[in-house]
Amino acid sequence: MYETVAALAAARWPLASSAETDWLKELTAGDGLTGFMPPALPDAAWVLHAMYEHERGPFDMTYAEYLRAFLNRNGTGPEIIPGLDPADVFADLSDPFATSKGEHPGPHHRRLRWAELARRTGDPLAAEGCLPDHGSFPSLRESGGWPVGITGPSEGSLNRADWNRLAEILIEHSPRGADTPCLAYYTPLGQGAEDFDDLHVRAGRLADAKVLYDHPDEDSWSPSNLWAQDRSWVLCTDYDLWATKVAGPAPLVEALLGDGEIEAVRLP
Repeated sequence: MYETVAALAAARWPLASSAETDWLKELTAGDGLTGFMPPALPDAAWVLHAMYEHERGPFDMTYAEYLRAFLNRNGTGPEIIPGLDPADVFADLSDPFATSKGEHPGPHHRRLRWAELARRTGDPLAAEGCLPDHGSFPSLRESGGWPVGITGPSEGSLNRADWNRLAEILIEHSPRGADTPCLAYYTPLGQGAEDFDDLHVRAGRLADAKVLYDHPDEDSWSPSNLWAQDRSWVLCTDYDLWATKVAGPAPLVEALLGDGEIEAVRLP
């Protein structure tokens, strides 16, 4: 199944000229190393990358403590946390450092909204003058780290479910709908590229945005930037951030803010 989707993505999103990013360079006055961050066009919202919580809730042990105990465990010894399967904590038990690649953690987890965690901890969604990133929810870091049971947001990539929902909303708010020609840019940081001047761009249709997530030649999961060829909207998933900025017309932004699946906010 994956091979079929990957082949489809490769066929429908071929490489395009790096010159397609010239307008983004002018718009953002940036080099795109971590992504081209757009201003409001004329409005903008931030899609917060998904977090998940184990059905039993967070535990007193931090991830660092749990990882240390897992690596030092005795196979016949007691459970690290009674009733908690390590498979619910690590994406790959053979490599506990492996990431989940933006997938849902599994049947024992529920979506944890940023707003809910902010109410619980007393932390702001984003501190004044800051954007959502690894510095968010400082009270958790001050207490020793994120507790086992909460899967934190992915950095530099939307998770698959939110990427798919965002594609649907973009289709609904693009004049040409699913036939909207689009371009996708990938930061060289995610490609292990040696030549940072050769910007990596792919061209396709908005209808095929979902399969772009499985492109066999891209390791960054969702692209750093996706935009309509007519430049009516553009999104940016900065390599260092836990949220994706979507800039475009006000109806698009209002749809994001009012959606029941993704979690989006306006930031100063």
